[in-house]
Amino acid sequence: MKIEININNNIEIHEVEPRVTLLDFIRDNVGLKGTHAGCEHGVCGACTVLMNGEAVRSCLVLAVQSMGDKIITIEGVNSEDSESGLLNIIQDAFCEKHGLQCGYCTSGMILTAEALLKVNTSPTREEVREAISGNICRCTGYVQIVDSIMLAADRLSKRNTSPDKS
Repeated sequence: MKIEININNNIEIHEVEPRVTLLDFIRDNVGLKGTHAGCEHGVCGACTVLMNGEAVRSCLVLAVQSMGDKIITIEGVNSEDSESGLLNIIQDAFCEKHGLQCGYCTSGMILTAEALLKVNTSPTREEVREAISGNICRCTGYVQIVDSIMLAADRLSKRNTSPDKS
């Protein structure tokens, strides 16, 4: 079956079997390896991508179901056409607060944070924990990840304020 999917603002046209998941399409057909294959059952969050701005598990979506949707992977977060420009701030916060160690969950965590901060620019620590609760991290213990997202939220809230004129 021939499909067309908008991934990172590029139209990808490929022949695939109807049973191919969006995860496999992204990794195998498009060649973007930042979306990680973890459990392949929708439990771990390593395969999280943004679909029309919402965080989704790409292992649970068939590629053919994604036609007409806008998909952003971790590779697309720095593009000039990035939906909101939030991701550079989030990535910097993850680096600064050590919100990553082995890096396996990082792309899913960053995209989940993007989806959260797009709808809630001032989340509480509990709201951040709830948002990332579907993403498994075996290295950080989540404290640094929550700290990273809180720092990104703080920086985003200050981004649109005018500087002091003292």
